[in-house]
Amino acid sequence: MELEKNGDTLPEQHSEAQSSNEDAHAAEILPVEDSCRHLTEYLELIVTGGPQPPLNTDLLSEPCRELGRALEAFCGLVEELNDYTSRLAGGDLSQDPPERGGRLSGGLKSLRDGLKRLTRQAGLVAKGDLSQSLPQMGEFSEAFDAMTRQMREWEAKLRAEVRRAQHRAVIIESYTEMLVELLDQRDEWMLVVDQATREIVHCNKRTRGIEEASEYCGSCQHRLSIQPALLDWDGSERYQVWELEEDRGGCYRIISFPIEWKERPSCIHIVMDITAEKMNARHLSDDIYQDAETGIRNRLFLEEFMGQVLRERQDVTLCYLDLGGVADINTSYGRKVGDAYLQNFVEIVRKNFRSGDTFARIRDDKFCLMLTGNVKHLIERKMNEILSAFQRDDDRVFSHRCNFKYSIIEVEGASNVMSLDRLLENAEEAVKRQKRKQERLRKRGLLDMEDW
Repeated sequence: MELEKNGDTLPEQHSEAQSSNEDAHAAEILPVEDSCRHLTEYLELIVTGGPQPPLNTDLLSEPCRELGRALEAFCGLVEELNDYTSRLAGGDLSQDPPERGGRLSGGLKSLRDGLKRLTRQAGLVAKGDLSQSLPQMGEFSEAFDAMTRQMREWEAKLRAEVRRAQHRAVIIESYTEMLVELLDQRDEWMLVVDQATREIVHCNKRTRGIEEASEYCGSCQHRLSIQPALLDWDGSERYQVWELEEDRGGCYRIISFPIEWKERPSCIHIVMDITAEKMNARHLSDDIYQDAETGIRNRLFLEEFMGQVLRERQDVTLCYLDLGGVADINTSYGRKVGDAYLQNFVEIVRKNFRSGDTFARIRDDKFCLMLTGNVKHLIERKMNEILSAFQRDDDRVFSHRCNFKYSIIEVEGASNVMSLDRLLENAEEAVKRQKRKQERLRKRGLLDMEDW
């Protein structure tokens, strides 16, 4: 009886509980109209990007559940597409768009391919290939093509300007080289100073083959005291002529101007030693430094001048001149005629040299000419011209043939150890050797008196 009771009553109780649950569940399902409204709101949230609560399709009425599941799938796709476009906007072109996106994914794939093409072509443009064109991207293509077209025009203009600049640079460099070549052959001292580093990048007195450096070359050591003034020249003036005097008495005239030197902004200084010129000017009216008969410098002036030159170890060239026939003319025709003969010789020599060169009378018919630098070849050429002019027929004094002899000594300041007296002795001995040789030739009948 007990089992029967149990068997009769338990199923009955279970059926009652199940029925109660189904009734409660049925009571929560939304009617069709509310389900549609709920799905509409859900779709609006998807479109506007608002916060989206989970969608429980079990609460929807039976006809709306399939639509609800479709909207859930669409929401997931929208999130994937949104994530993909965010990465795309950030420059990540490595991934494909979601495959289940259909038309939406197709458009994004086309956009990604266009951006890839743009990136590749922009890279080629950055490397200098301005022939690139971007088709099938509408206004973006027009803007890209306009940019590359402008860049090609700018490139053409720049290339033309570069060619003109290179042509100008070649001309300037050729003129500079010509200027340097001309100055290297002169006695003037030329320095090229880098405006940025204040280094000496060229000196025309430097020995050929020695590497350029900021130091002065050996032959310019005596000019070191003027180095700061030259290096500090600011180059604000396009062209300046100025003078600089040392404490020890040396005086220089400097021509300075900016120059482009081997593609480096520089300035050039052309330095002329005008110590003798200044000394001549200072003593122009001082009788103790002048020879009364000829008006040129005397032995005292030469000693002071050469004392300074030798102390400063400058390179100079000494020309010793021995005028022949003065004593004979004085004896035969009188002192007045002899003085005219002497003055004629002095004037011819002075006409052939610069006023800044030192020309002095040592004694009687002995003279000395001093030029800065080692210019023996120049003096030899000048002396031949002077001798030819002095011996013309219209320069005869009565029947006397005008003549003089000379010897030239180049003094290298850096290695010279001889005094002025010793230099003059050597020069005079060279002239005496010439006279002895001519005397031997005359005695042998190989030399006419006209050539004496």
